[in-house]
Amino acid sequence: MRKIALPLLLSVGLAGCSMEPHYQRPEPPVPPSWPVGDAYLRQSEAALPSVTYRDIFRDPKLQAIIEEALANNRNLRIAAANIASTLAQYHVQRASLFPQVGAEANAGVAGAHQPATTTIVNTGTAGTGTGAGGTGGTGLTVVTRPGGFSTNQNYSVDLGVTSWELDLFGRVRSLSHSALDQYFATEAAARATRLTMVGQIATTYFQLAADNSLLAIAKATAANAQRAVTLTNARLVGGVSSRIDLREAQTILDQARSDVADQTTLVAQDRNALQLLVGAPIPDTLIPVSIESVDNLVSELPAGLNSTILLRRPDVVEAEYQLRAANARIGAARAAFFPTISLTGLLGLASSTLTGLFSANAFNFHAGANASVPIFDGGANRGNLAFARAQQELFLAQYEQTIQTAFREVSDALARRGTIQAQFAAQTDLVAHSQDAFNLSQERYRIGIEEFLNTLVIQRTLYNSEQSLIRTRLIRATNLADLYQTLGGDALIEAGAGQNQAPTPLTPPPPGSPTP
Repeated sequence: MRKIALPLLLSVGLAGCSMEPHYQRPEPPVPPSWPVGDAYLRQSEAALPSVTYRDIFRDPKLQAIIEEALANNRNLRIAAANIASTLAQYHVQRASLFPQVGAEANAGVAGAHQPATTTIVNTGTAGTGTGAGGTGGTGLTVVTRPGGFSTNQNYSVDLGVTSWELDLFGRVRSLSHSALDQYFATEAAARATRLTMVGQIATTYFQLAADNSLLAIAKATAANAQRAVTLTNARLVGGVSSRIDLREAQTILDQARSDVADQTTLVAQDRNALQLLVGAPIPDTLIPVSIESVDNLVSELPAGLNSTILLRRPDVVEAEYQLRAANARIGAARAAFFPTISLTGLLGLASSTLTGLFSANAFNFHAGANASVPIFDGGANRGNLAFARAQQELFLAQYEQTIQTAFREVSDALARRGTIQAQFAAQTDLVAHSQDAFNLSQERYRIGIEEFLNTLVIQRTLYNSEQSLIRTRLIRATNLADLYQTLGGDALIEAGAGQNQAPTPLTPPPPGSPTP
């Protein structure tokens, strides 16, 4: 028994070997710090956020909309289903590491028609006595057995292991590692979906607020233009103004009326887009009235300089786990060149009667091993290995491209952040000065010392400057939403710290899972 157990234990011990290439996180193909210069005066605000969306978006209405979306957004439900599917696939693959033990019980009866048989039986006996008084022995006897229907019964109980592969070269374990990394990648993709959804909701919410403000300005401008048309028409009737003054006044009114219709459409479309993101109807009480009421309810992000925080963005984490999975599949492809050894074993009881099934004489067993080694496969294994290596190069390039894209997105957001306050201040002054100029010009026209054309030019300037200020407010608000999203947002709360540390999944791996 010891002669059999020792090789078996050695084989199981060797099953921990792996032919996977040693994984080392690639160096990020981006500079270690963000760009600097006039456009990046506020670049120090690109930090690792240890905050939630509630800390960044402090508008209670926006927070309520985001909470509703977290419960109803269909993309999040799809992502959750993908996580569950990938986790189930990992469990299926991991089960190959363990022997599959099964029990089976059988009971059967067999019946057959037996034909009649005739046999000759030697029944001769020796004679007795001597001479004439002795008796002679008897000879052969013909025995006939009638035919009929006969039955045979059999019962068995078996417990066994069928074809358990000893993972001597780590093929099964590498496939299990790959499946686990795919699960982590899917989980990171779900976090990226959540982060993108929150950023899109904030951006759409701000856009809806800005369009409501533009609609209000268009309505106010139309009302002012209508008063100007009325006044100019009265002056035309009195012989003070010309018809061209009236037509110029009407152009401002027509433009404002057109803008009212356009902005009404945009407000409705913004609301439809926001409702799609939320996945449920949005009450009117949660709709923002204007951009002025919400753009100051967005907080700044904490400060920091290191660009390695991008390694913890969900899409970068997803790309790295895809790379890890491809690396593990190289180990499986390498192991396919080596022998495969499988064990089978069976313990059972068998008897022709149910009462004798559990007797000592009913016990039986079977044990065996099967070994196979590829000799000629037409280049299939070599092709699989080449494919696995090419896939690893593919996912490496995608990983590096994801980091470079993330770096560009953050840099763009920082460039915008570095100049937005100066632009906002200039636009605010422009509106104030345009409003004062329009008031003076309107009064001068009313008393007859200003040409109407000058008043119209100043009115157009005021209208355009008011629209530009609203768009600048929108840029300021959405820029913070962009920074929140490009830096990883509150998804980074779950991430571990340090460049050389493996990314941490949103939820812990299943019990007994190998460490990636």
